[in-house]
Amino acid sequence: MGSDSETEKSAKERKKLMALAPIAKPLAGKKLCKRTLKLVRRASESKCLKRGVKEVVKSIRRGHKGLCVIAGNISPIDVITHVPVLCEEAEIPYIYIPSKEDLATAGATKRPTCCVLVLTKPTKGELDNEVSEKLQSDYKQVVSDVVDLTSSMF
Repeated sequence: MGSDSETEKSAKERKKLMALAPIAKPLAGKKLCKRTLKLVRRASESKCLKRGVKEVVKSIRRGHKGLCVIAGNISPIDVITHVPVLCEEAEIPYIYIPSKEDLATAGATKRPTCCVLVLTKPTKGELDNEVSEKLQSDYKQVVSDVVDLTSSMF
């Protein structure tokens, strides 16, 4: 019985990878994907998250810094093709993850989300020291992994 659920899980994972856009590079591996989604969840709880293409583009153009997390299974792909270019121009690290549904769940929304921007500090107000330190440590760890992955690709 245990093997049935394992085969179902692997079939779902294969299906997710088949739906990926061809431009979804750098794509996070399992471990980095888990860490990234955990960071998105923490940022969502502390109001340090911008959801959706419109908000992300607006924040990048206004000069906000952070980590851009983009879903790799977006259709049509034209919706997000300009986001990596904006991130590179603004020197903001970005990473693709396989599923927009997982990204939405981590970002505390029911609607599937194309991309999110994890900010280093909230746009309004201040955070507690403890929450801020946890968020910063997670953020630095994920960003260093993303930079390593990106530098190994190019």
